[in-house]
Amino acid sequence: MTAKVIDGKAFAANVRAQVQAHVARLAKDNGIQPGLAVVLVGEDPASKVYVKNKHASTIEVGMASFEHRLPAETSEADLLDLVRSLNADPKVHGILVQLPLPAHLNSELIINTIDPAKDVDGFHISNVGLLGTGQKSMVPCTPLGCLMMLRDHHGKLAGLNAVVVGRSNIVGKPMAQLLLGDSCTVTIAHSRTKDLAAVCRGADILVAAVGRPEMLTGDYVKPGATVIDVGINRIERDGKAKLVGDVHYESAAAVAGAITPVPGGVGPMTIACLLANTLTACCRANGLAEPEGLTA
Repeated sequence: MTAKVIDGKAFAANVRAQVQAHVARLAKDNGIQPGLAVVLVGEDPASKVYVKNKHASTIEVGMASFEHRLPAETSEADLLDLVRSLNADPKVHGILVQLPLPAHLNSELIINTIDPAKDVDGFHISNVGLLGTGQKSMVPCTPLGCLMMLRDHHGKLAGLNAVVVGRSNIVGKPMAQLLLGDSCTVTIAHSRTKDLAAVCRGADILVAAVGRPEMLTGDYVKPGATVIDVGINRIERDGKAKLVGDVHYESAAAVAGAITPVPGGVGPMTIACLLANTLTACCRANGLAEPEGLTA
């Protein structure tokens, strides 16, 4: 068996095109432009690349982009003041504070100061609680992207057995909640799960978000299962740097029915879903219908 490759890059391009079309209609019919504010504190190289890509993608779909680049020594009080000013700005519909923050800043305090309606990362405790109780919320971008791809591949997910390997607040836990919301039978596993391979082999849908390079091999995969690999790990192989997922791609692809590659799988969906969340936040703020197919 050779698994179908779920092309996240192509899927993300389609999501961005849908967002762009909806943004154009908002401008034409309502005179509204969604706005995304991104705050970067410090000089973390990876964060600088992410912010640059987010800015370019925001402009590409016709949204307003508000960048705030602050020095690493920025005080917590000053950062909180900025967040509060963005909360009050009617042109800003989405606020993202790029993580990680410098060590002297309290990330939880900063995130929970963002207006939950503008929390397009879905990290605010109010959004976490709303998602956990099945209510309308802002949903974290990476799990939302995974859900979109799963719905596209399977159609309805009801009744499928799903195993999520990883219990982070950013991916593992919200992913499990989203799958529960689509009536899957969900198991959350992790690195300390007894006989992890046997647990994974019971999954129709296997989501790997454990943060360990190539930890899950083909022995962990049920024949015909759908494998969603959230991991992005930089390793050195044969003297060259390489990006790999949490799944050993070659062995898993030989068993699975469908699989996301790394790179080019889940990764491109994260920024696409950030744009979708900003659009959703804008529509909610203005009492307009939410974009179909771009929310949980």
